[in-house]
Amino acid sequence: MGAEIVDEGVRVAPAPPLRGLVGWYTGYRQRGVPEGVHRGLPSPWLTLILTLDEPLTVTAHPDPGDTPGDYATLLGGLHLSPALIHVPGRQSGIQVGLSPLGARVLLGLPAGELAGIDVHADDVLGAGVREVHERLRAAGDWTARFRVVDDWLLRRMTRDESTTTAFAPVAVAWQRLLSSGGRLRVDRLAADAGFSDRHLRNRFRTEIGITPKAAARVIRFDLARRRLAARPSLPDLAGLAADCGYADQSHLDREFAALAACTPSGWLAQEFRNIQSGRHPTA
Repeated sequence: MGAEIVDEGVRVAPAPPLRGLVGWYTGYRQRGVPEGVHRGLPSPWLTLILTLDEPLTVTAHPDPGDTPGDYATLLGGLHLSPALIHVPGRQSGIQVGLSPLGARVLLGLPAGELAGIDVHADDVLGAGVREVHERLRAAGDWTARFRVVDDWLLRRMTRDESTTTAFAPVAVAWQRLLSSGGRLRVDRLAADAGFSDRHLRNRFRTEIGITPKAAARVIRFDLARRRLAARPSLPDLAGLAADCGYADQSHLDREFAALAACTPSGWLAQEFRNIQSGRHPTA
């Protein structure tokens, strides 16, 4: 008999005090699945990955100048091109979706300092990452593992009122872009924030990591990707394009080519197993 196939995906919300700073935790464990490649696509979330049994092998970073390598823990900022992850038939860990608005509070630096790059998380967050990594490996189930991550991030929370006040207009503009599905005009965002277009663009680069125009593009793409993942067997690409604010299906196809380096149908075929296991959020 062949080895037992394990394909788990568990997605939960963080502890209440972390909500708004952290979107979700996804726990995953795969054993005996076909070897393949996973695409880490552009999204409105910074990525923190804490592996369990084996390192994460990144074969291509969003920044092509970064060297491929193995990561026990990985921290990545917002980006406009995919990362490529080699899956050798087995992988396990917890992925944390971090809001750019939580970067200063939880990471101690603005999200702009991580824009377009992946780094070893302990290089930024220190020895505490190695400690939480060991505690995760010792935990007996997903509930216990998620509690370890909650406890660690709650301990990391810091509040600097002067920074929070200065950051508030950017945070409001970011939330408005999110709630609109990336459809608000940048000049309107800037006017409502009391900024010039240029000033808002500079503030976004510092605090979010990309410009408002690029942020709108990524938010719209992420919405389309999630809706595509919600109906992987019956994709309606023309309807999806219209619902997500694209001019037509060709526009959607061009955005997938630019941001995912593949077609929508190609992405579905490549990621179908992960979609079915719950690793890809659809809401």
